[in-house]
Amino acid sequence: MAQETTQAPPSVPTAPARALLPFILPAVVVGVAASLVFVGVSWAAEQLQRVLWGPLPDALGVGRWSVLWMSVMLTATGIAVGLVVWKVPGHAGPDPATLALHSPVLPPAVLPGLVLAAGLMLAGGPSLGPENPVIAVNVGLAAWLGGRLLPRTPGALWPVLAESGTIGALFGTPVAAALVISEALAGRPMRGRLWDNLFAPLTAGACGAMTTTLVSHPTFDLGLPPLDHPHGKDLLAALVIAPVAAALGMCAVYAFPYVHTVLGRLRHPMLMLPAGGVLLAGLAALGGHLTLFKGLSEIAQLARDPAGWSAGQFLTMAVVKLAALLVAASCGFRGGRIFPAVFVGTALGLAAHALVPAVQPSLGVATGVLGMLLAITRQGWVSLFTAAVLVASPAVLALLCIASLPAWLLVTGRPQMQLCADGTPVR
Repeated sequence: MAQETTQAPPSVPTAPARALLPFILPAVVVGVAASLVFVGVSWAAEQLQRVLWGPLPDALGVGRWSVLWMSVMLTATGIAVGLVVWKVPGHAGPDPATLALHSPVLPPAVLPGLVLAAGLMLAGGPSLGPENPVIAVNVGLAAWLGGRLLPRTPGALWPVLAESGTIGALFGTPVAAALVISEALAGRPMRGRLWDNLFAPLTAGACGAMTTTLVSHPTFDLGLPPLDHPHGKDLLAALVIAPVAAALGMCAVYAFPYVHTVLGRLRHPMLMLPAGGVLLAGLAALGGHLTLFKGLSEIAQLARDPAGWSAGQFLTMAVVKLAALLVAASCGFRGGRIFPAVFVGTALGLAAHALVPAVQPSLGVATGVLGMLLAITRQGWVSLFTAAVLVASPAVLALLCIASLPAWLLVTGRPQMQLCADGTPVR
């Protein structure tokens, strides 16, 4: 009787170099261009923000962080963005509540209005970040220009390159882009090996990240004391903070369709967005000026003095910021949810440190951000990556991976912070 032998399954063949070389130049161009669009939009919004929240209230004799000025600015921002959504061709794109980080290809006529709406929002103070509109603009530009200049290049390549270049530019490293694209590829049929499929996106992400680094020198490191040698108490803290943050984030996720429905009953953008601005003004009065804007520079202020606020104050800022994110995302402001969620997670982590001083600030921040991002974005790799780079402590990586497990069990299979066209939550 012949002896049966088991053969190893054939390995997936790698692509030859000549098949990948033609993608290098398009990836480089798209990555650099995506970064320049991001830097340009951010720079313009920052210049406008400095005027609106500095010389203008000073000239009027109003405190720049007074309740009066915050109320005026947030309401005015709602009116300004409402006018753009109402009158500008393309109406600044589809309802942002129906969009995730991955953007559909929008017609070129939509993109100017989307840029204008995003810039006004970033300068005016609502709690959203630039990632979603900037990705959408870059994807639309890349698909439009790429299809005309290089018509023989596969059309599906341009959105992937633009998304990768923009994510690399946003985070200042191509690693984030590679992680997001690899997570997206996991749910699609894929020809060849993973690294062959990642070659062009990684090139675009690297060029986007390097361009941003050379032009604006971004950093995510909060400068918190690193965690040198984890102990049992650190593991326990991680296993508590991350699920608690995820549970709080899920409260906003479950409330999202209801808040969106209530504000949607106003129907017109000149009613929905100003109403959202009024609600955001009330939240700003409760949480203070640190709960305004996308939250990236604000978390740096929190991290510079972890003992500067009580646990109750940190918790108040976290809850107010999460509510502001919920309102801004529901009423039609064009923006992303990653950076505000990072602020919420940071405030939660510092609240844990203030409540239990044995909790290291870096560990509290990293695990708080991890749990919050898992709930808000449902992007596992981005959540782990963002939490890790904020504290720049290699020792925290193992704790983050362990803490992500119970947090993921809380969020997986549940509604996401994204709505279908009929208003039902995406699962």
